[in-house]
Order: sequence, then structure tokens, then C-alpha cells
Amino acid sequence: MTDTIPRCVFASLPRTTRGVPIVLGGDPKGKNFLYTNNNSVFIRDISDPAVADIYTQHSLNAISAKYSPSGFYICSGDAAGKVRIWDTVNREHILKAEYQPLGGCVKDIAWSGDSTKIAVCGEGREKFAHVFNMDSGTSVGELSGVGKCCLTIAFKEQRPFKIAIGCEDKSAAFYEGPPFKFKTSYKDHTNFVNSVRYAPDGSVFITGGADCKAFVYDGGIYGMCFSPDSSEVLTVSADKTAKIWNVASRELVVSFEVGKTIDEMLVGCLWQGDNIMAVALSGYIYYFNKNDPSTPLKVTKGHNKPITAMALSEDCSTIYTGDQSARVVLWNAASGENDVFNGKGHSNQIQDMVVADGNLISVSMDDTIRFTDLSQNQFGDNSIKLDSMPRAIAASGSGLVAVACINHIIVFKNGTKIISQGVSFEPVSVDVLKGGSMIAVGAQKGNKVHLYDVSSGGLSEVHVLDNTGVASDVQFSPDGQYIATGGADKYVRLFSMANYENLINYPAHTAKVTCLAWSPDSSKFATGSIDTNIVIWKPSEGMSPKIIKGAHQMSVVNKLAWLNDKVLVSAGQDSNVKQWDNA
Repeated sequence: MTDTIPRCVFASLPRTTRGVPIVLGGDPKGKNFLYTNNNSVFIRDISDPAVADIYTQHSLNAISAKYSPSGFYICSGDAAGKVRIWDTVNREHILKAEYQPLGGCVKDIAWSGDSTKIAVCGEGREKFAHVFNMDSGTSVGELSGVGKCCLTIAFKEQRPFKIAIGCEDKSAAFYEGPPFKFKTSYKDHTNFVNSVRYAPDGSVFITGGADCKAFVYDGGIYGMCFSPDSSEVLTVSADKTAKIWNVASRELVVSFEVGKTIDEMLVGCLWQGDNIMAVALSGYIYYFNKNDPSTPLKVTKGHNKPITAMALSEDCSTIYTGDQSARVVLWNAASGENDVFNGKGHSNQIQDMVVADGNLISVSMDDTIRFTDLSQNQFGDNSIKLDSMPRAIAASGSGLVAVACINHIIVFKNGTKIISQGVSFEPVSVDVLKGGSMIAVGAQKGNKVHLYDVSSGGLSEVHVLDNTGVASDVQFSPDGQYIATGGADKYVRLFSMANYENLINYPAHTAKVTCLAWSPDSSKFATGSIDTNIVIWKPSEGMSPKIIKGAHQMSVVNKLAWLNDKVLVSAGQDSNVKQWDNA
């Protein structure tokens, strides 16, 4: 087993849902910020988002996370109503405590100013909010008086402590303690109360609602955050704007507009030090300059849906990834800087893609193949309808491209379709011998790998390899000496191309193998699986592989590629891209 710490992580964006506010957790030390996606809590450097740490110990989707005011602990809540309190000092993030304060999803979390008490709100059966001691989990009051799901909660950090809650019943409820007891409620809103926040100095609190109103108490507003000095408040809205207001005068100070599309609706925000940030429905994280509202200071992009396809530029300096929502992102492999492809691209999940002859060639569940000129990083009009839904794609590097479709094998030469042959075995994977004319196709039916020669202008079957399970991925080694398969039966197999002898036949994974990639020098190949692991195989060492355990914790490893003979790249169902040294 090898080191499970990746060389670097290109982290997922926050998971968003239209009409639902999200919570960004600020670091009291001013260095990091928090958000969640799937089972993970992401800790990202606020000045350099390429630096990220990921906590993956929730068994269900993590919904919210907040730092303690001391900065030594993080409390995160999940869809089952559990909260986990874990340290920020050790890389292992040692668990201090786990409690079950609610019977349903934890929507928001707040800490007392002395870091000893935690208040949570969300969904439940008998109660929708709870406050308890961090060390023991014992209750320190009753947050009653609400009859529907609570969306937001805030703790006044100064004594006397107070708690404010915003609810789906359009009310904001307030409590004093400890022990905390109901004091009063306000029903000024005409729709859900999405956000309540106390000023850092405790002088005022503000509620923001889906009715587009914000109320100060001595498109719908989805988030609020005070400036560090409590004099101003940042609000974000479904109208695609972020606004800063003067608390004392109630006047607008500045407004930022991020765009016009639905994906640019703003659903969460954070004001930490000089950093003013907002999250859009797309998951993009916008940084604003208060003195120049005309354009965002910077935008952190990436994926917040599962990554389903990956390819490398021909010089391996750029990583291209495609996801379930049809978004394509290009990453600088060294720095992590990224951007997205503009223009009208695929309309459904990207199944697979490859770089060849200056193009990014992609296939999608919209039943099309696209040839995108990489000199422009923008989708063009070169889209061709396929005869059935594609599952995988491969290229020879000399103009030949093969597509495995559910009912067809289709071959293109220099962008023109030259072969489309119907087959009954339901292709699931494909590869093309580099610089050659041989194609390998993995079959759903029959558990075979079919080898074809295409030099004559048609598909001529030359051999069939036996697999005991479906070959979910198949690849020739770059030097043409081997062909490797990863099976749905957990087995990895290696065959010699000289005589088709089976050299490796071993179940190193504990679940279906999903992907496979050879190193450029053909000395080794890597396999990824549903079991979250990556396994490194060397033909010279036979059935003694090296295992990267939990490479994508709580996630399927969907795609693999090699930047060079020592650095492996992986992409997962968790929307993260990782690099591994000395693989």
C-alpha cells in the first residue's frame, strides 16, 4: 500500500440547488473558508483556492459546516441530522464528538462566542432546532415555537447570549439564555426566511427572506454576511446581484452584478477580512472588489457535479474534464488555474473524451460527437449525430477515432465518418492501437473483448479475448506490446499482444473496475474502481500491485490519466481532480 496523500487536489465547487441557500463558513483566523459537496467538507485557502483540504467522514451528504470562534474545531452537519465535531490542527482531523441533535437534514450551524455551545437548525420530526454543549452534547435549552423546517440560525457571540432562527413558516424566532428559552418572534416576511445574522459586535441582527426583503432589528435574499466592523452588510439574491448596505443609514453602498442567466443566481456569501465572496447556482465562487463593482476581482470555477470524462493535452500541460451537467473545464496541470469552455456545447452528460490532432473530441448522452479546436477553448459548430448513444471514445493520434456506442461501432478518419457497423453485444469500452489500425472493443454481452482491424476500410475481427466479467475499460499499452482490461467482476487482466497470453488475472479491487490508464513508457498501468481505490500494476511484477487506498474517499474513481511516468491524475464521482506522485 502506498501513501494516500495526493500531490495536489483541484477541489470540487459547492453543490447548489435552485431556490435553496447555501452556507459558507468563515475561518476566524482569516485564512480559509468552508463549504460542502456530497459527503465532503472542503477547506479552501481564501487567497489561493488551489490549496484545499477535504474531510470525508460523513456517511451521508454533508450540508453545512462552521468553524468554532477559537478556530480549533469545525462542526459539520449532514442529511441524516448528525453533527460531527473535528479538529483543524491535525491533517487526520481527529473526531472529538458526534451527536444526533435533529431527525433530519442540518441546514445551518452556529457556535457561541466562547466555543462551548453549538446551535443547529434544519428538518426534524418533533423539533427543528437544538442547542447543546460541545463537549458533552447535553441540551442547554429548548428552541421551541416554530412549526416548520428552520433554514438559518445565528448565535450572538457576546454575553448575554442570544439565538435567532429563520423558518419556512415566514417567521424569525429569538431566544435568550442559557438555558435558552423562547423570547419573541417576528413575522415581517411574506416568504421563507433564508438568512439571519448578528453583527460581529452584537449591536444588530438582520433577517433576509425569499420575499426579496431584509429587515434590520435593533429575486429572494439567499445569504447575508456582516463586514468585520459591523458597519455594513453584504446580501446576495436570486436577481444575480450582490449588494452592500450601510447598517446605520439603511442605504445601498455598492451593487455587484454577475450576469443574466439562471446559473448566475447568487445563493450564498461570505465577508472575511478584505475578501467579499458570493456563490452562484453554477457553484462558481465570485470575489468582489468594493472599489470596482464593474467586474468580479476573480472567479473560482470547476465542477460541482460528478466528473465523467477526462483527457490530457498532447504535451500533458493541461487537463480537460467533463461532467454530468455537460460542463467542460480545462486545468493548468501545474498550478490548478482553470477556465470553462464557452459557447453551446453538449446538452447532456459527457460520456468520454480524448485529445487528438489539435482537437478535444467528446461524446455525450445527447448522442453526438464534437470536435472542438483547442486553440480557441470554445465549442464550435462541429457536432455530428451518432447512430446510437455513445459510451466511450479513443484515438490513434494519426487521425483515426473510434466510438463505442450502445448498438454500433463507429470510426472516424480526420473528422469524417468512414465506418458505422451495428453490433448486438452492446459495446461499453474502446481503444485504438497508437499509430496503428487495430481497435479493441469491450462487450456488455458475452464478457468478451473484440479486436478488429480497420485497415481495409471496414471492421475485420482478428481475435476475441475472454473476460469473466464485462470489460468496463480496455487499453493498449503505448508500445503496443500489451492490452489491459478492467472488469465489472473486480478482475484486472493483462494480455500479451504477441500471442494473446493472459499474464495477469487478479482481483485487487473489491468492487467493479471503472477505469484504466497506461503510463507513457508502458512500464505500468493504473486502475480505478467503485471501491474508492487506485491500483498500480507493473507487467514485470505480475500480481503484486501497489494500492492507493481511499484515493477518492466515499467516491467512485471515474477516470485516470498519466501526466508523465511518475505522476498520475484521477477524477472522481466526488467532482475532485487529484494528482499522485511516485505512482
